[in-house]
Amino acid sequence: MKPESPAVPIIRNGGEGEKLAFAGGGLLTMKLTNAETAGSLMIFEDAVVRGKTTPWHSHEHEDELCYVIEGELLVNVQGTEHTLKQGGLFFAPRGTAHSLLVVSETARLLCLQTPGSGEAFYRMVSDPSTSPDDAARPPDFGRVKEGALRTGSVSVLGPPPFKRQ
Repeated sequence: MKPESPAVPIIRNGGEGEKLAFAGGGLLTMKLTNAETAGSLMIFEDAVVRGKTTPWHSHEHEDELCYVIEGELLVNVQGTEHTLKQGGLFFAPRGTAHSLLVVSETARLLCLQTPGSGEAFYRMVSDPSTSPDDAARPPDFGRVKEGALRTGSVSVLGPPPFKRQ
């Protein structure tokens, strides 16, 4: 969905942005939205806790990049596990199967998708956040799968592929 208005300059400081409790686990802070960038990209910060994982999935229409601000993750890309620590990142071009697992007590990620059309999925499977404790809410993978089917932005390929959870 391409926004109708052109992109305008945006300035946001740490902690600023709309906060959403993501059904897949984590507290999203929207830093730049699809509408604000005229569809070119979306960026969110994700505050997560140990054990947060994603299903094995791909994005058919969006490239995805996640940068680890703090914490440690396992990332499985195309069937190979990698450890990511503070300052690390992973890039999954559209169509690349991947999953992540938080292995530190907490982590903060900066995630970017281009184009920004994947935002519809995150909004469909999130609720407005009411507390920082929303980062520790248990995941609702049924809601995630339904949102993936309805938006077409995510293809859920299976359960998380990690040997350790």
